[in-house]
Amino acid sequence: MRHDLNTISHRATRMFLTVAKIMLPVMVLVYGAERLGLVARAGELLSPAMAFIGLPAQAGIVWATTVLTNIYGGIAVISALSGELHLSAAQMSALGAMMLFAHNLPTEQAVVRRAGASALFTGGLRLVVGAAYGATVAWACRLGGWLQEPVSLAWLSSGGRTHTRPLDVGPWLVSTARSLLLIWLIICVLVIVLDALQRLGFTRWLTRRLAPVLRLTGLTEAAAPLTTIGMLMGLAYGGALIIEASERENYDRRTLLLALCWLSLFHAVLEDTLLIAALGANVWIILVLRGLTVLLIMMGLAAATRKHTRWGRRLARATAR
Repeated sequence: MRHDLNTISHRATRMFLTVAKIMLPVMVLVYGAERLGLVARAGELLSPAMAFIGLPAQAGIVWATTVLTNIYGGIAVISALSGELHLSAAQMSALGAMMLFAHNLPTEQAVVRRAGASALFTGGLRLVVGAAYGATVAWACRLGGWLQEPVSLAWLSSGGRTHTRPLDVGPWLVSTARSLLLIWLIICVLVIVLDALQRLGFTRWLTRRLAPVLRLTGLTEAAAPLTTIGMLMGLAYGGALIIEASERENYDRRTLLLALCWLSLFHAVLEDTLLIAALGANVWIILVLRGLTVLLIMMGLAAATRKHTRWGRRLARATAR
């Protein structure tokens, strides 16, 4: 028993250190960008794109913050702008879906790169899919007259006025340390749970259940449990598991690409979806329809990376190196 606990502890710590070495420098850079006002500037530059999508200009600041920080950062901006940000349920659903598709890109795509896929490709995929999905939802709902009732953000307001002040280093250091500690604890729990599920035979049962979907999306059975965990818990945690497993199992480049595209587009499904739904977004749009959209995209990527395709041959050559 003690030997098993020591093994689990060493494995979890090794995985955490791998991810922390990636995340910490990026978190420092993003903090510096916030201090210099680059995040707000990026939001201003996105205003014309927001108008085309069918969202107010302030939505650009929300999405830029979310892309460069995380969903909590985007929600903080929504709270600060709650007195001047007026959205319908359709617009909130569109913006919420965009936030779910593309958030915390510097940190999460660094994890993806370390796990074995292109950060540029997967990050670009998240941005393009997020913008296209948001625009489709906003325009379709406007043309159909669906979900046009206004969403109340008054409960987020602190008097209807936006308050801005320089970010303090102390609270940021405490918050960063707390986040890293939480990640380590979650990785420990995941390793314990995965070990228990493996012993109980649950992972084999889950793999059999997922087999039809796996065939559609090109994933191998070995990558299924890790991808599923990442979809439920988050890209940082799922990425840590895939980094550790890829070094052990030696996955081919196509499997890594497809698994990490899955995780990039659709992860932390329960927590993040509940956060966005609390703002007034429609659950069918931000969860069910979004999940089906990701499934179709993954089917397309699986077809585009088959062995006989140019992309598939390139991935095969990369695996052979």
